Amino acid sequence: MEYRNLRYYVGLLSAAQYHGAAHHRPQEFQVVMERNRPPIVCGAVKVAFVARRNFAAVPVERFNNPRGTVAVSTVEATAVDLVGYMQRAGGLDRVAGVLSETGEDMDPECLVEAAKSASVLWAQRLGYLLEHVGAGASAVLLKRHVQQCAHNYTQLLPGADAAGAPRSKDWRLLVNASVEADA
Repeated sequence: MEYRNLRYYVGLLSAAQYHGAAHHRPQEFQVVMERNRPPIVCGAVKVAFVARRNFAAVPVERFNNPRGTVAVSTVEATAVDLVGYMQRAGGLDRVAGVLSETGEDMDPECLVEAAKSASVLWAQRLGYLLEHVGAGASAVLLKRHVQQCAHNYTQLLPGADAAGAPRSKDWRLLVNASVEADA
C-alpha cells in the first residue's frame, strides 16, 4: 500500500483481532479503502478490500506486526464498521459476538466520534447491539447522539421482514431479528 501510495486501514474482523476478538478469525484479511479493488491472494492469505464512504473521518491507530506497522481502525470505529458491513463480517450474530468481547473496551466519547463517520442508521443498530450484549455503559453517549440525529425507525436487520417487529424507542429501531452472540 505504501509503494502504491494508497490510503487504507485494516478493518472489520481483521481489526477485531487486533482488539482482542481473537477467536473470530476471518477467512480473509479485510482492508478498508476509499475505492473498491478486486481481492488479491498472497500465498495462503486472501486480502479482501471494502470501500468505505467518509473514509478519511474514520479514526485509526497504528499496530506493529512482523513486517512493520499497519493502520487499524480503533475499537470504536471497528464496531461501527462491523455493524455497517455485517454481511461482510459473518452476519448479525457474529457481529454481536465480537461486540460482546470488545464492547467493554470502548470509550463512549470515541464511540460517538466514530459513529459520526457513518450513517446514523449504523449507530442505531450498534447501540442496540451493545446494550444487548451487556456493554450498554459504552453506549450511553451514543444513545444521546441517536436520539438527536435519528428521525426515523430503521430495521435491526436490513432487508428482513419487519411486520409486527417490536420497537426499541431508545434506539429508534425495529427489532426484526433475534440476536445470539456467537461465542
